[in-house]
Amino acid sequence: MQLYAPAPSRHEPDAVQLAERVARYAALEWLSQPVWVFDIDHKRVHWANTAALSVWNAPSLQALCLRDMGADMSESVAQRLAQYQSDFVASDARFNEQWTLYPEGVPVSLNVRLSGHRLPDGRMCMLCEAEPVGGVAPESLRSVEALLHTAVMITLYGQDGRPLYRNPAARSAVFQPDERLEDRVGDPTAYAALSASLANHGVGTLTLSVQTPTGNRWHELAARRCRDAVTGQDALLVSEADISAIKHTEERANFQALHDSLTGLPNRTHFMQRFAWAVSEARAMGHEVALLFIDLDHFKDVNDTLGHAAGDHLLVTMAQRLRHAKRSADMVARWGGDEFLVLVMSADIRNDLSALHERIAAAVATPVRIADVDVRVTPSVGVALYPRDGETIDILLRNADLAMYAAKAQGRDTMAFFDEHMAQTVRSRTELEAELRQALDRQQFEVYYQPRVDAATNTIMAVEALVRWNHPRLGLVSPDYFIPLCETTGLIRPLGLWVFAQAAQQQVAWAALGFDMVVSVNLSARQFMHPDLLADLTQAFRQAGADPTRLEVEITESMLLGNDARQLEVLHSIAALGLSIALDDFGTGYSNLAYLQRFPIHTLKIDKTFIQGSDANRSLAELIVSLCKLMKLTAVAEGVETQEQLDWVVAQGIPQYQGYLYARPLPVAQFTAMLPSCPSVPV
Repeated sequence: MQLYAPAPSRHEPDAVQLAERVARYAALEWLSQPVWVFDIDHKRVHWANTAALSVWNAPSLQALCLRDMGADMSESVAQRLAQYQSDFVASDARFNEQWTLYPEGVPVSLNVRLSGHRLPDGRMCMLCEAEPVGGVAPESLRSVEALLHTAVMITLYGQDGRPLYRNPAARSAVFQPDERLEDRVGDPTAYAALSASLANHGVGTLTLSVQTPTGNRWHELAARRCRDAVTGQDALLVSEADISAIKHTEERANFQALHDSLTGLPNRTHFMQRFAWAVSEARAMGHEVALLFIDLDHFKDVNDTLGHAAGDHLLVTMAQRLRHAKRSADMVARWGGDEFLVLVMSADIRNDLSALHERIAAAVATPVRIADVDVRVTPSVGVALYPRDGETIDILLRNADLAMYAAKAQGRDTMAFFDEHMAQTVRSRTELEAELRQALDRQQFEVYYQPRVDAATNTIMAVEALVRWNHPRLGLVSPDYFIPLCETTGLIRPLGLWVFAQAAQQQVAWAALGFDMVVSVNLSARQFMHPDLLADLTQAFRQAGADPTRLEVEITESMLLGNDARQLEVLHSIAALGLSIALDDFGTGYSNLAYLQRFPIHTLKIDKTFIQGSDANRSLAELIVSLCKLMKLTAVAEGVETQEQLDWVVAQGIPQYQGYLYARPLPVAQFTAMLPSCPSVPV
């Protein structure tokens, strides 16, 4: 151990204190060997006899007591002194070590016997009794210093497993100085393996988790057989290196390799591993395994309108909710995007899945507050069962994915089990997707038109343009089916522009016939957020020669989520072109009446669920109508299919309606042929 002797400090015992110390230790003054008392707390020599003053190269006791040994003391020495103090208090310990002092910078090597000594104030100090080392080779001195200051923990154990020596690092890593090797290892199996390796090969290694005074640590332990240099008996030399930082790095790397970086949920790799285990357990126990494929309905709307940061926030929230909704034995993982997987093993799989789905549906559907908006998504869940629906993870994933799409086709926010018909459906869907990419070039799309009429007089007030796909083999394909495909294939923007151009041309054609009606066209979220939207719209109505004031664009609530200044800018720019703006399907998903004040909206189309639904829904519709009147917006009731519904619309003072009661969407030729029989069409 190295102790330096720096210049005196200002901490100075007065003459009375020095006299008391001299009197207290008078019997030790006449010893020929150096003896001193070291104050561990203050890191100063408390008292020293004349022989010790000579060793420390101090002119007087007062001068030595003034020296602040802590000023240049290394951290390892300070820790070792604190350990000495703790051992003195706990067990009246004694130590024999080789120290090197540096009075005036000159090294002095001593063999020092250390023991505890209490001062009159009760503090534990250290009594040091020294002897010169004598003629020792420099290499020996340096090896001793290295042993005392290294961070590697070195312990010499006897044949019985008791410690014969610990260096300072090793002593600081154990609770008791007499801790045996077997207790150090802890795990009987690991200790037996180490003992066997030592017996057979003379060496052994372990990586183990150990309890230390500073907490749980990871150590790399290496042991080899040797002899005790004092007794000549067999012994074990054990070195321990703290590899906690490396281990934690490995653990983080392993965690990251098996978990999703955004949500912290298990990832695909982890799920695959867990599936293999679950299958093995299910076979042994006679249970079934279910794979649930969860997709968040309308998540894309959140990304497209509020941005990816909001989408990420929503995904993290959903991950937390799914984690709490599952049973402790189930596993939930993120598959990618807004898709999650749940692995369930049960003897009563159907009932357990029913209960689990209820919890998942309730958890996911609870609104999430993002950017001052209550965002609500729902889960579409597909289920594949092992071994009924497949015996490999790839087959089950494919089938659960098919079942999930079936759940979406059933109206979303539901759970569907896989059946064989779904495989054929997906094959048809894949074929249809390929054909869809060519449909626009082959002019297979057609625009249909549905009138929007005055509720009191049945006067046609406007016309909505609705795209249809005339498939050469399948006939008329529902937009509910191919529009989502257009979204996924990226065709939605060129298709939307084509529809708008067709509608503009048709408006001009009808006006030339004397039927100057407003024609309304739906905008998709992708069109709305595209930087070329305004240029595209302008080019279309100019090429058609249409009056922009006779054209209207319809947007949905989901496009207006958040406080994005760009959304407001785009809508004002659209209005500046002369186009009017309608808010379609109002009341679904993200209802917020504040939108009506923030944005330049002219028409509010009340979703058909309020018109066709319960009295409670109609009560909300009445509130919406009142607001429209207050804010001078035109209210339109969508989905009016019966006379009773129309009577209610008229009674509420809703000025316009649209629905099958008046007319279904019609091809342009049929719609044009119908116009002369409608004498109230504006001219």
